[in-house]
Amino acid sequence: MEPQLAAAKLAWWRAEVANLFAGRPQHPVTRALEPHRDKYGLSAAHLNEIIDGMEMDLQQSRYLDWAGLEAYCYRVASVVGLLAAGIFGYRDARTLDYAKHLGIAFQLTNIIRDVGEDARKNRVYLPVEDLRRYGVPAADILQARETPAFRELMQFEAERARAYYAAAMSALPPADRRAQRPGLIMAAIYRALLEEIQRDGFRVLTQRTSLTPLRKFWIAWRTWVAA
Repeated sequence: MEPQLAAAKLAWWRAEVANLFAGRPQHPVTRALEPHRDKYGLSAAHLNEIIDGMEMDLQQSRYLDWAGLEAYCYRVASVVGLLAAGIFGYRDARTLDYAKHLGIAFQLTNIIRDVGEDARKNRVYLPVEDLRRYGVPAADILQARETPAFRELMQFEAERARAYYAAAMSALPPADRRAQRPGLIMAAIYRALLEEIQRDGFRVLTQRTSLTPLRKFWIAWRTWVAA
């Protein structure tokens, strides 16, 4: 999609969020959402933050440091998690910290999985400071050159993702575990995906690792029962 057209569509959705909270939604999605808006504590600020994250993809294809990429991950994933946590239900405010950390972990996992696919679109989400630390030129990623330095870089990013998964699980109060089972199922599947990517030797420049539907079902069932 052309950047100008994408920007126009995002501007339209920003206006539609305003319509939703003014009580005059136009789109079928926002019309369906309106009766549940107040019940689940949905906010225009959160919905607009998601749009902010999408606009970041129109404005930049590189990130200088982790702070910049973390802000992106928060907008496109953590905010979704915060909205979802409110829909699933919670009694302890610490559950929002869980949702925030889990969203960042999810997005980092996506970024790790999609390094090659993104590179073919001339996008490198891995922070420039990390590339420099491990001696990985952006050209190696754009040209799909797998090197020992690249695998060390990916190991570092995987450990960063694991730290966010751990922070999320530590933040989730026991009283809210059952209500948050959908998020816990996603976490279990995404963590398994991350481990599979590592077992494959981080061959993310040339392939897209995925889990079979049967394995996802097994992980989901096991997590649901254990929560």
